[in-house]
Amino acid sequence: MKKLLFAATLCAAALACASASAQDYTAPAVAAKPSGGPVKNASYVVDPTHTFVMYEMGHYGTTTNRGRFSTKDGSVKIDGAGNSGSVDITMDISSINTGVDLLNRHVQSKDFFNVAEFPTGRFVAERIEFSGDKVVDVPGKLTLMGQTRPVTLKAVRFNCYLSPLINRQVCGGDFETTVERSDWGITWGLNFGFENKVKLLVQVEAVNIQP
Repeated sequence: MKKLLFAATLCAAALACASASAQDYTAPAVAAKPSGGPVKNASYVVDPTHTFVMYEMGHYGTTTNRGRFSTKDGSVKIDGAGNSGSVDITMDISSINTGVDLLNRHVQSKDFFNVAEFPTGRFVAERIEFSGDKVVDVPGKLTLMGQTRPVTLKAVRFNCYLSPLINRQVCGGDFETTVERSDWGITWGLNFGFENKVKLLVQVEAVNIQP
C-alpha cells in the first residue's frame, strides 16, 4: 500500500511538471537541495521518467548506431551499514527507439532483440560498491533474450538531492559498461560490418519511498 501511495505521488509530480512545461515551456523554478548520500537501510523506487538505457554500436567502421529503451520498474535497497545494497530493474525492450522507423523494426526483430518473444530485460545486482557516500560500481547480471551474463556498471557521476516537487530524497547517476552482444546470442551483422562490442549508457534516478 505504501508503494502504491508513493507511486501516485510520483505520478502527480510528473504531471505537475508536464502541465507547467506545457504552459510556460519550463519546469517550476524551485531549487533542489543536497541531501548527502543514500540513506542506510532505505528502499528506493526507480523513477521511469528519469531512467533509460542507451546503446552505441559501431557501423561499418564509420558512424555509431544508437538506440534507447525505457524501464518498466525497479528498486534499489541500501544495507544497514550504508556501504552496499541491491538493485533490480526491469527494462522495456519493446520500447526501443533509434529515431528511424525502419531501423526500429529491424532491431525489434529476431535479428536483434526479438521483442515478440523477449519484450523485457532485467538487471539484478546483489552488491553496490561505494567510495564514501558515492556509488562507484554495481556488479550484477543482465538478462536479455532469455540469457543471463555478468555485467558491471561503472558510475560516471552520482549524487543525491532532496526533490522540491515531492519532498523526498532522490539518488542517481550515469553508468557505463561495454559488452559483447554475441554473449546474448545477438550475432546479426558480425561478419559484414556491425561491431560485436556495444557500449551501454545507463541513466538512473531512484526515489526514497520512506518519509
